[in-house]
Amino acid sequence: MGMLDHKVAVITGSTKGIGKAIAHEFVRQGAKVVLTSSSDANVQAAVAEFQPGSVLGCVCNVVSMSDMEQLILEATRKFGKVDCFINNAGISDPFRSITESNPDEWGKVIDTNLKGTYNGCRAAISYFLRENIPGKVINMAGSGTDRASNTPWMSAYGSTKAAIARLTYAVAEEYRNKGISVMLLHPGLVRTGMLSVDNPTPELSRQLATFNTILDIFAQSPSVAAGLAVKLASSWSDSKTGVYLSALNGTRKKRLLLTYPFRKILNTIDRRTY
Repeated sequence: MGMLDHKVAVITGSTKGIGKAIAHEFVRQGAKVVLTSSSDANVQAAVAEFQPGSVLGCVCNVVSMSDMEQLILEATRKFGKVDCFINNAGISDPFRSITESNPDEWGKVIDTNLKGTYNGCRAAISYFLRENIPGKVINMAGSGTDRASNTPWMSAYGSTKAAIARLTYAVAEEYRNKGISVMLLHPGLVRTGMLSVDNPTPELSRQLATFNTILDIFAQSPSVAAGLAVKLASSWSDSKTGVYLSALNGTRKKRLLLTYPFRKILNTIDRRTY
């Protein structure tokens, strides 16, 4: 018996990285999953990794409200319902100061991360209310969410993560008495394509040594976040809302910091890109 038996989850941005790790763990725990990306090639490649019938792949632009509503429709056509909606899709701005930033790139991050999360919340909650389902929405926190988490050189990304937290708590209050759970998950620091240093900006090049050290200390496998996502989507969160779980909480930060010298000496630091 899995923790998510007979559940159906939609996970945006789930053909790579953290989203795909969450999808694999959801399927392992008994759920059916809708995988999404704005790229059809990425959708097809990801679907091929799963057992037939366990997932549905959909091309979706999270900035489009109609695309998100269509996503719910496709999920219900295939699996009969939706129990959980995870707003995971996100991008980051290049490592630059505000005066060196590109306004179009900066705005695209706001649209994808914040507007995309708004669209997912609106589409999913409208469906849950219409079908009288005690559904669950999980939004993704990140650097910028917590009070002491400043994000210099990535001001757009940090701004969206701070705003997503406020959005999550506001919506949680709006539907507190409707049986709908709206929650926040911080996946921690994970080596994904978003953190690639293959083509660093001049500013990142200047700080590359420090950047890589931070990754070596605090980066974790996406399986940590995937386990927390399962917890939020399971019966554990029934009748709860406004919950915040972090894969990089104070205790875990201390453990990673204390074990870093030993991991470095023993050459056991995981530097894989997920």
